[in-house]
This record gives sequence, C-alpha cells and structure tokens, in this order.
Amino acid sequence: MKITDLLTTNTIVLNMSASSKPEAIDELIGKLDQAGKLSDRDEYKQAIEAREQQSTTGIGEGIAIPHAKTSAVAEPAIAFGRSQEGLDYESLDGQPTNLFFMIAASEGANQTHLETLSRLSSFLMDKNFRAKLETAKTESDVIEAINEKEAEEDEDEEVSSPSGKILAITACPTGIAHTYMAADKLKDTAKEMDITIKVQTNGSSGVKNRLTADDIEQADAIIVAADTKVDMSGFDGKPVIEVPVAKAIHEPKELINKAVNKDAPIYKSDGSNSEASSGEKNQRTGFYKHLMNGVSNMLPFVVGGGILLAISFFFGINSADPASDQYNRFAEMLNTIGSGNALFLLVPVLAGFIASSIADRPGFAPGMVGGLIAITSGTDGTGSGFLGGLIAGFLAGYLTLGIKKMLEGLPDVLDGLKTVLFYPVLSIFATGMIMLLINPPLTSIYTGLLSWLEGLGGANIALVGLLLGGMMAIDMGGPINKAAYTFGLATLEAGNYEFIAVVMAGGMVPPLAMALSTTLFKNKYTEQERETGKTAYALGAFFITEGAIPFAAADPARVIPSMVVGSALTGMLTTLFSIHLTAPHGGIVVIGLVQGGLTQALLYILAIAIGSIVGAIIVGFLKKDLRKA
Repeated sequence: MKITDLLTTNTIVLNMSASSKPEAIDELIGKLDQAGKLSDRDEYKQAIEAREQQSTTGIGEGIAIPHAKTSAVAEPAIAFGRSQEGLDYESLDGQPTNLFFMIAASEGANQTHLETLSRLSSFLMDKNFRAKLETAKTESDVIEAINEKEAEEDEDEEVSSPSGKILAITACPTGIAHTYMAADKLKDTAKEMDITIKVQTNGSSGVKNRLTADDIEQADAIIVAADTKVDMSGFDGKPVIEVPVAKAIHEPKELINKAVNKDAPIYKSDGSNSEASSGEKNQRTGFYKHLMNGVSNMLPFVVGGGILLAISFFFGINSADPASDQYNRFAEMLNTIGSGNALFLLVPVLAGFIASSIADRPGFAPGMVGGLIAITSGTDGTGSGFLGGLIAGFLAGYLTLGIKKMLEGLPDVLDGLKTVLFYPVLSIFATGMIMLLINPPLTSIYTGLLSWLEGLGGANIALVGLLLGGMMAIDMGGPINKAAYTFGLATLEAGNYEFIAVVMAGGMVPPLAMALSTTLFKNKYTEQERETGKTAYALGAFFITEGAIPFAAADPARVIPSMVVGSALTGMLTTLFSIHLTAPHGGIVVIGLVQGGLTQALLYILAIAIGSIVGAIIVGFLKKDLRKA
C-alpha cells in the first residue's frame, strides 16, 4: 500500500490558521472528520490528547506527528498540515513546528496499513524530502513529493547486514512513528559514518528485522532505544546502551560513537526474559537492586508459608499445640509447613539472594549461612530477624567479592578449585565469624525496636499507620513500598499482626482508588484509561499495588499525592480499628483471617473503602475534564 492511499488531497491543509498546539490538533482533526475518516471526532481527540500527555509528538526539526489508534477512526488515514509561520508545539528541541502529519489508525488496522504509516515516519528524516514539502505550492505537489520518495526508496532499499558490528532495537508505546524514525535515523547516521548497523524495530505490526543469535554474538555493542519493554535475555556479556527512543532520533551520532567505543556497561542476564523499559536500565545497580533481588525471591515463601499458617488459625489460635483443647492434627501440619519451615527460611533466603546479587553464585551460600545465624544465634535465642538478615546478605556479598578479587592471581591450574573449594570455604568462614560476633548486639537492637512498637498506643500507633500506609503508595511497588512491606513482614514474623494489616490495606488502595475514579469521573479519563480501570479493580482487590502504575506514570503530579493521602488515611484507620491480620499477602482472599471475627473484618473493609473513596475523589477533582481540554 502506498502512503498516498492514506494521504489524499482532501486531507491536506497547506496554510494552517492555527497559532497554538491545541488549535493545530483541532484543525487537523477537523480535516479528517470533514473527509469522513472519523466515526467519533470527540473520542479521537481524547485519544490524541492522551498520547500527547505521555510525551509530546513534536519530535523536533520542525516536525510533529500526532497519532492515535482507536475505534473512533472509521478508515485509516493521514492528515498533512503546514504552518508557514510555525507554532509552539512543545517540540523536543524547543523550536517552532511547521510540518504536521496526523495519523489516524483504526483498531482494526491491518499490518499493511501500519507499515505504510510507519514508512512515512521514516521518510521525514530525509532533509531533502522535508524541503519539498515546505515548498510545495499545491496539494498535488505534496502527493507528488511523497510518490517520488517512495519510488526512490524502492530502488535503493537498504539491506541490513547480519555481520554488522553494531546492533540496535527501537520501540515506542504505539509502535507507529517514533519506532521507525529512530531506526532510520540510526541507519542513516551509521551509513554516513561508514559503520554497518542492523536495527530491529518493535512496532505495532510486530518485530521487523529481528536480531539473531549470530548477530548478537558478532556484535561489538547493542543500542536499545525504547520507551516500552524489550526482551534483552540474549544480550548477556555484551555492552548495552539503554536510552529513550527520542535519543536515537536526536543524538544518533553520539549513540553510535558510544557503541563503536564500547562505552557502555556489560549486560548481565539471569537467563530469564530480562527486559528494558521506559528508556531506563531495567537492572538497577547498588543497594536497591540487591535488596529487591532478595525480597523478590523471598516472596514465594512469604505468600505460601504465611497463608498456610493463617489458615491453621481457623481451627483455633492454639490449634497447633498438642497440649491445648483446640488441638487439631491438620492445623498442626499446616502450622509446621507454614511457620516451622517456609517462614523460617525467610531471612536466610533474603540474605542469600542479596549476597548472590552482589557476588553472583559464590555469594549465595555465605549469604544463606549468615541469614541462618541471624535468626538462631542471638543473646536469648530469638535472633536479630530481618535486621540481621539484611546485614548478613550485604556482608556476605561484599566479603565474597573481596575474596574473588584476592584469588584472581592464582595459577590457571587452580581455577577449577575456586568455585568448589576456595570461595565457599573462605566466604562462609568469614561471614559466619563476623555474624557470630555482631549478632548479639543486633538482636538487642531488633528486640528493643519491636518492644517499642508493641508498646505504642493511641495517637502514636496511628501515626505509624499513617506513615506505613502512605509509604505503600509513594512509588507503588518501588523501594519505599518494599521497605514498608518488609517492615510489616518483620513484625509479622515476631508475632505482631497489626502492621502487616496496615501495609496490605495501604497497598490495596491505589489501584482500587484509580479504578473507582475512572468509574465516577468518566469524562476525565480516556477510553483506554477507563478499560485499565476495570482491571485495576481486580488487581487492587488482590493486593497488587502495581495496578495503579499506568495512571501514576501518565500523570504523576495528580495521581501520586492523591493515592498517598488515601493510603495514609487507610493505614491510620486500620490501626485505630485495631485490625490484626495473620496473613502476609492475598488481599480480599485473606480478609476472613482478620482476628476478632466478622466485626473486625468489616471494619478492615471499611478502612480500605474509605481510603479508596477519598483517593478517587481527590484525583478526580484534580484531573482535567477532557471535553474542555
């Protein structure tokens, strides 16, 4: 399909009257609607504005490509507009914009349509082609310039070399414009620099020019220019440059020079489908990365063991004690599996995976041993719990790194003994000795902290609930959220069931509040956001705070403060209602495990509902009405 099958003379405006970005959008939408390309003009405008909220489509160099894929498009089409004076379109380079291509893709647009739309985006990287559009005197001149460009590309189609030294992947959320513009900019720049490059595009019509295992093996470096998730599992051991897709459009030469010089960190894959997202490194470095490795690997023990333990309490709080009148053999078995085994391993697993994140596989064994010492070798047999486990994990990791460094000078003939003999013996010995020395004072600190928390009451404990609830909503699954959740687990392990109830309730509020807001304030959300809101009801109900992330990412200034207020309020109410929960995860599934019977369970639901309603109303009032935008 040719571009001029979608762009026709009746969708061209050679002399736009618009003097601002909103006016330009309205003028181009009006042209599409007048040509009969739209089935619902208002809905299409909402989709265009929603895309602009993610990031401006004013890509620089005088070009803007507003675009949307929605059921409001009756027939795939392109509108072209030209402003002789140029206008402020919030372009990425800060310069006026004078060439506008508005892309209208229908929900049912086939692969041919999408490829055609994408081809137009790549053509705009050619300065000579843009010059022809800027000087065209009639609508027919525009059509002719596009047809000539297509014919030229057909004659001189570039074939990527599989033996290229530089590889790249480009991807944007919609996969229509920026993906292909970035790819062509990289290819054109590499050609000027006499460097062979192969670029994979992850677009709406699927992956094109896919990188093969041979490509990756031969590559000196890989550029990942993406604003969405990209599978990077095959890049282990290769220098990888990760940037937003706009960087590839505006700074291709700098990126290619970095790739040629291998000026990039070496990517380390864990063997799974590692992904890069939002133009940032998915694998963080430093404290947070190592902590999250421990927490994520610990969670299956938390969820499985914690819920099995909580179920045992259905038979009576003392049902696992053979000396009690409540004793039940099945409940005892549940308790043994949950508390005596799964939850017992929490701290060693946490420490082991923190250490392995720092020092790779050799760090795992000393981390596990250090974590085990933390919970079994305290002054009174209680151990230092999560506090000791965190210290043991980082201690074992960095000690192992030091030992690996010390042994680098060993003869090659002894290399095989390093991992099976030297590393485990020396690292376990060093970690174990230090933990045995420091664990008694750590235990005193840990037990003192827990005693202080258990002694809180009234306004003091309400303030703790307020703080923990708010922390669960600040970054919705990030380090602050995980810090609050880890604190709740630590108190749960110590037999305090109040704070885990707070963090679970606080974590349920953000997705529930956003879901409710999309229902109550429909005119302030796009069709796609309203659909996401329906999913958020389920995610919130099951304590998956990340269900609110799409809303927070699109509008952080309004969403995050509103969610923090709602979650903090729920956290405070949970403590004031004296809610105690014996399960560490599950959301609505474990509401029945709230101690105190039906009344307390209903109060817990009330606390979550109040926070969700307050959060939904606040963000609803802060949001702009899309009909008036």
